[in-house]
Order: sequence, then C-alpha cells, then structure tokens
Amino acid sequence: MTPAELAAAVLAAAHAVFADRELDRSALPEHTTVERPRNPEHGDYAATLALQLSKKVGLPPRELAAALAAQLANTPGIKSVEIAGPGFLNIRLDAAAAGQLARSIVEAGAEYGRSDRLAGLKINLEFVSANPTGPVHIGGVRWAAVGDALSRLLRATGAEVGTEYYFNDAGSQIDRFARSLLAAARHEAPPEDGYGGAYIAEIAEQVKARRPDVLTLDDAAAQEVFRVEGVALMFTEIKTSLREFGVEFDTYFNEKDLHDRNELDHALTRLREQGHIFESEGATWLRTTDFGDDKDRVLRKSNGEWTYFAADCAYYLDKRERGFDRIVIMLGADHHGYVGRMKAMAACFGDDPDRTLEILIGQLVNLVRDGAPVRMSKRAGTVVTLEDLVDAIGVDAARYALARYSSDSPIDIDIELWTRATRDNPVYYVQYVAARTASVGRNAAEVGLVRGDAASFRPELLDHEKENELLKALAEFPAVVAAAAELREPHRVARFLEDLAGAYHRFYDNCRILPRGDEPITDLHRARLWLNDATRVVIANGLRLLGVSAPERM
Repeated sequence: MTPAELAAAVLAAAHAVFADRELDRSALPEHTTVERPRNPEHGDYAATLALQLSKKVGLPPRELAAALAAQLANTPGIKSVEIAGPGFLNIRLDAAAAGQLARSIVEAGAEYGRSDRLAGLKINLEFVSANPTGPVHIGGVRWAAVGDALSRLLRATGAEVGTEYYFNDAGSQIDRFARSLLAAARHEAPPEDGYGGAYIAEIAEQVKARRPDVLTLDDAAAQEVFRVEGVALMFTEIKTSLREFGVEFDTYFNEKDLHDRNELDHALTRLREQGHIFESEGATWLRTTDFGDDKDRVLRKSNGEWTYFAADCAYYLDKRERGFDRIVIMLGADHHGYVGRMKAMAACFGDDPDRTLEILIGQLVNLVRDGAPVRMSKRAGTVVTLEDLVDAIGVDAARYALARYSSDSPIDIDIELWTRATRDNPVYYVQYVAARTASVGRNAAEVGLVRGDAASFRPELLDHEKENELLKALAEFPAVVAAAAELREPHRVARFLEDLAGAYHRFYDNCRILPRGDEPITDLHRARLWLNDATRVVIANGLRLLGVSAPERM
C-alpha cells in the first residue's frame, strides 16, 4: 500500500462516517495526506484529518477520530489504528500491505514519483541568462544545475514548463566586450573597464579568421564587427558548455527582438492604460511606489533612450501574453533589490504578483581546493567557470553538489571531497547504491534467481525491521518530489536519496538477498529481489530529476 492509497482509504473512511452520521459532506476535502511519524513506535503513518474536520462539523476531534479508526480497521492491509493526542490517527500496516509497495514501484518504473499536483499550471522558468561577455561563471552554473532540476521536478508534478534563457546582446557590457576583443586583435592591453582572460584573445582570433579585413576598418566599424561576431561566438560557446552540462533551453530569447518588434512601446501603452505612467523632467516614469517599491522607475529617459527596466517590463508582458500563468526567474545574490520593483511592475500590469511572478535569489558558490577558495580561472582570468568546475569534479558531481543545498545558502564545493570514492562523498554514496542494486540483479540472474510474476510475489515475507525501514523510505518519494516542486527546492530530492541510500545499505547488510552456495532459492529471496529492484527504480528516478546518472557499475 502506497501513502497515496492509504490517504485515499482515510478519505473513504471519512465519507463513510459522514454518510452514517448525516454530516455535511461539503466539509470533506478532495484530497488528504498521511505522514510518517518521527517516532516509529507511533506507527507507520499518521493522519490528521479528524483534527482538520472537527470544527467544521461540530464534533470533538477524538470522537471523530474514533469513528474514522473504526472504519479504517476494516480496510484490507491495515493492521491497527490508534488514536493519539487530541485526535491523531496512528496507522500500522500489515506486512503484506507494506511489502506490496515494492511490486507497485517496480511495475510503475520511471512513472513512480510522478503526479498531477500541478496539472493545468503553465510556468515560464528563466535561469542562467548570463550576458555573452564571457564563459558561464560558477554562480551561473549553480542556476544551471538548480534550474534544470527544478524544470524536471515541475514537469514530474504535471506542470507545463517552458525553460528560457534571456540573451542580452546590447548595452554597455557588450560595448566593453567588443572593445576588449578589438584591443586583443591588435595585441593591445584591454581597456581599463574591459574584459581580460585567454578567452578574449581566442575569440578575437576567431573573428579575424571570419573577417580577415576587420583590422583595416575604422575603429567604429571594427568594433561593430567584433560586437556582432564576438557575441555570436561567445553565445555559441555558452550554449555548447551548458549542453555538455546536460542543460538545454526550450527558448533562447534575444532582448534585441523586444526592440525590433516594438514590444517596449506595447508595454508602455498597456501600463498607460492601467493608469500608472507619468511624465517628469522630460522622462517617462512608472509609478511603482503605488505597489510597495522604494521609488518610482524611469522607463524612457529624457533623451528618448529606453532603460533596462523598460525592457524588463516588455519581457514580462511578452511572457504573460505567450500564455504563461506563472513566471519564475532565478537571479544571483546581487539582485535582491530587483525583487521589489519587479513585483510592483507586475502589479502595475494588473496582475497579482503573488500568483504570477516568483523571483528566486541564489547565494554565492566557492570552489575550494586544500581549504582555500579557487579564485581564478586559467581561461577566464577573473572567475571560476563551468568548465573549471566540470574539469575539477565532473558533471555528475557538479550537478549533484550544486543542487544538494538550499539555493539561499552559500556553499563551498571541496574538490577533494567531491572526487573521493568514499561514503562521505554524497554523490558517490548515492550512485554506489544505484550500482549495487544493478549488481545484485546481475548476480541474481547468474544463480537463477528471478523475481517471478506479481502473482507469485509474497510481500508478507518482507517483515524484517530493515526491510520495513527501507519500504517506508521508498514510500516517501512521491511526497518528496511534490514538495520539492511546489517549494522550488530540488535539494530535498538529494537529501532524500542520501537517506534512502542509508536505508538500503542497512537492509543489504542485514537481509541476505542471494542464496549462499547450494542454498535453495526461496520466496524470501524473490521478495527481497523485488525490494532491491524497487530501490534501483527510486534511486534512478531521483537522480534523473537532478540530471545525474544512475550507473550500473562503479
């Protein structure tokens, strides 16, 4: 019996009680949940439905809990139901019902853990969005790992997700980039406010190869060539690096398109219609202070130039007009001041920003070697890049390490730890279980041990304490996936996988799966093989959500 099946049984019992007592059935929820108690002595699962409903129907919670318990006691697979505290239901399953979960997981395969919790929600998820002035630095890499994992989680819970990279090929940073390339091509020192690093010289040489005449042009024309060609080359490199990191976007959105399609004028018109535009000192302003911003924002300067914030407004409106219900934007630690103005801007368009806009702020990442932060990239010169991180610890370890922690916490990635083939390396610890469960399957086949069909599976034999512990851990996976998606916290999946790995190791150490020597193959061996294979499914499904491989051998 899965937690979802048990929760459905609790709700069915409530319907029966309400019908028997002629209570108002409109008070009943569409869904309910059960949870694992922290103390195993309190049972396998706990339900709080009686506490939630008692006031609505005017019954003491313990009286309602007693009625629910009496109904549940007749449910196949439930061993006992006890009432605790003010009206908690502590439920114990019989061994057969608990063990059936192994079969359910194996049969569900890649679908186990998926749900329709967010079905009908269309989400635009924007992350990384680094300017194409250099390789993706380690802060952007964190968002690549977390954002991609979050997109997988949201899709696994039924949401329709469009991932997006906002590509800025205009502005002062791009001008400095172009001047830096031109200086490198001429073998001159970079501008005082320019970009350094070997990658600048590499791109400059590639531009010269494409346009051999570039250095014969005047400064303005040459700089424009380096801007156009250099940005294209840099962005191609960024996309290639992300693809090799396992991250691809549904949409690469170019800021220039907003200008070319007059989207900024369109957004200004909409904001004017909403009554939040005013003119002052020759400039056009948005009155964001009406919605809690610390100051009003300029959209168009007195010289007629659009501001970056005007492009933000147009981009937000473009996403909404593409049909997205919710816009999620992932930003770096230096963007805290961005949140208030963006929320106010959404409100100026007439939206409820608490429903349509989420801005997630990620904290800093350090790559650490021998206890000291690695500050410089061999190629980029000033920052640690995606390539530096992957070269140091590999794609799987990098993705797992970056997704393992809450995004609002700074992290240090210790090169020595994340390359160690020991249990204190979290990704190795989890992947080792993936490999061990696969190895058990191969060894079982060699000795003629096969699970058999579902009809011959005897789940009641899985009554060992460590088998029960592992089954409980496996049962939690769907709830963990749902919570990780709804709370935008992929690290919950990583921490669950580590707990599951521990439960599997304890099961493996205490419960012999394969027969020894000439020992005959029994139904217990087959039942434990079902449990082994169920663990393999959940480990693989969880790692897949993080974009990490589940190796069959290590």
